[in-house]
Amino acid sequence: MAKSSIHFNISERKVLLRIFDVLSVLIMLYFLGYAFHFDYFTITQENWRWVVVLIVYLSLFGSIFEMYDLRKSSRIEKISTSIVFTVSITVLFYLLTPYFTPVLPDNRLQIVYFYFAILVALIVWRLAYINFIVSPRFYRKALIVGETSYIETIIEAFKDADPNYKIVGFVNCEANSKESIKFNGVKEYSPKDLKTVVANEHISEIVVASYNAETITYQIYYALISLLEDGIPIREYTHVYEDLTERIPVQFVGKDFYKYFPFSRSNQNKMYLFFRRFFDVFVAAIGLVWGVLFLPVVLMGNVLANRGPLFYTQERIGKNGKPFNIIKYRTMVKNAEKDGIAWAKKNDVRVTPFGRFLRHSRLDEIPQFINILKGDMSLIGPRPERPFFVKELSNMLPFYETRHIIKPGLTGWAQVKTRYGSSVDDSLLKLQYDLYYIKRRSFLLDINILIKTLSTVIFFRGQ
Repeated sequence: MAKSSIHFNISERKVLLRIFDVLSVLIMLYFLGYAFHFDYFTITQENWRWVVVLIVYLSLFGSIFEMYDLRKSSRIEKISTSIVFTVSITVLFYLLTPYFTPVLPDNRLQIVYFYFAILVALIVWRLAYINFIVSPRFYRKALIVGETSYIETIIEAFKDADPNYKIVGFVNCEANSKESIKFNGVKEYSPKDLKTVVANEHISEIVVASYNAETITYQIYYALISLLEDGIPIREYTHVYEDLTERIPVQFVGKDFYKYFPFSRSNQNKMYLFFRRFFDVFVAAIGLVWGVLFLPVVLMGNVLANRGPLFYTQERIGKNGKPFNIIKYRTMVKNAEKDGIAWAKKNDVRVTPFGRFLRHSRLDEIPQFINILKGDMSLIGPRPERPFFVKELSNMLPFYETRHIIKPGLTGWAQVKTRYGSSVDDSLLKLQYDLYYIKRRSFLLDINILIKTLSTVIFFRGQ
């Protein structure tokens, strides 16, 4: 049996980060109280509620400020900003909720100790994580077995998905193919060396990337069976792609597409749909009331900068392909499409300066709460697209119409995972995320999207 290497999956690393974030902070605060005259926060059986509140705040704001983004977490210069924001807001909320937290100390210097104890604890632990966990010794090493015509595309897709996932080589499974490929850091191995490579390279899993199982030679077939019996995981590449990238690889799906779309039971779950609708109405009502507070700013900006109608409506495609009129604050110049329908672009010259502010702050989308109340949209779902582009993209992208089996949303998985869509390639990427949401739709994923939406608004990643 091949010697297995130590590695952590994506979910394991996220859990590891959360657990040790909390442990490092509590250990530092305990040490501070034990070694110095610090009594604002004490960890005792009687004060368990203080600990729980701190853990909740730390986890919530850590999620909002992207402390558990694995790409950011692998580099200290990127994660340090998230740590500072998280600690600052956590301490602020902790001080402002004295009913659930300790009464403010007479010696205000203790607040400074409290702040820097949490900050130092998190920085020290994250440095340890970067230097030990995010290191080659803990990489999840994969070997690809497949057809040369697809391997380069798959390697490119996996390359940036997870900093701890490393493809160390590939084996061509086509008996009659003499074609070879060269890819930086990835070696090509002979089929007869398959078992030797797995043992010598400490391979964590084998990824089979083949459209046609008939291309796999008997030599490779029996070697894979032997490796499976030795306990080496063997996975189909679309499953790996989905786990790593959190999107559906529609460009790799063939005639057996039904294998890849076992859609979430939540799409037909009456209780889930009832509570979703209740939450939509509740949030939309609060959103409209909240929007009234910003109305004077929007009105003044529109009069001084946009100089035209405040609202604009546009036909979009909703659930089951039914058209509806979406309502937004106008962000473009009047007659923006006098030369015909065109893709919206990043830094689009048709967007007014005030309109750009509305887009970045997402204030332009407040009127869409009306669409949610009317039932045309939901709070979470695929972004509704215009009929012209739906027709165009449906002819170019496979399964594009599948987006319409649920209501479109004000926010969604594609909206929080990508920045801006202004081309067919961008639409393909968004489609992959939309289909992932439809497939995995659940309350937990909805909560995750809402938290990431807050991050998007805070970091001004609007269109």
